[in-house]
Amino acid sequence: MKRAIFPGSFDPLTSGHYDIINRGVTLFDELIIAIGVNADKKYMFTLEERKKFIEDSFSDNPKVKVVTYTGLTVDFCAKNDIEFILRGLRNPADFEFEKAIAHTNRELSTIETVFLLTAASTSYISSSIVRDVIRNNGDYTKLVPKAVRVKK
Repeated sequence: MKRAIFPGSFDPLTSGHYDIINRGVTLFDELIIAIGVNADKKYMFTLEERKKFIEDSFSDNPKVKVVTYTGLTVDFCAKNDIEFILRGLRNPADFEFEKAIAHTNRELSTIETVFLLTAASTSYISSSIVRDVIRNNGDYTKLVPKAVRVKK
C-alpha cells in the first residue's frame, strides 16, 4: 500500500491545497492530511476548525485521512509507515524552499518527497493571503473550498 502525507498548518485550507489533495489522492492508496502543531505559531483558526474544514471538504473520499501531529514530519512518517511526502509548488521560491526541506528529510530518513505543481488557477493563493483578506473583511470565498466559507 502506497501511503503519503500532505503536511501543513492549513490555516485555512485553500483552493490550492484542495487541488493538490484531489490530484495527489489519485497517486496513492491513502493520503494523510497531517496538520502540524507548532506552539510558537499564532493561528487564525483553531486546530479543531482546521481539521473540520479538511474533513468536511473530503468527507466523500475514503482515501483521505486527517490527523494532527507534533514534532518532525519524518518521525511521524516512520511511526506510521508512510513512505512519501506530498508537497505543492506554486512558484520558484516554493521550489527552492521545499527542495531544501526534501534534502534534509532524505538525510534524516528514507522518505521520498513528491512534488505537484499547483493549477494555474490557484497558483497565486496562499493561506497568508486568505487570512489577510478575511482580516480585512474581503471576499475570500473564491480562495477556499466551500467547507471553509465561514467568517471568522
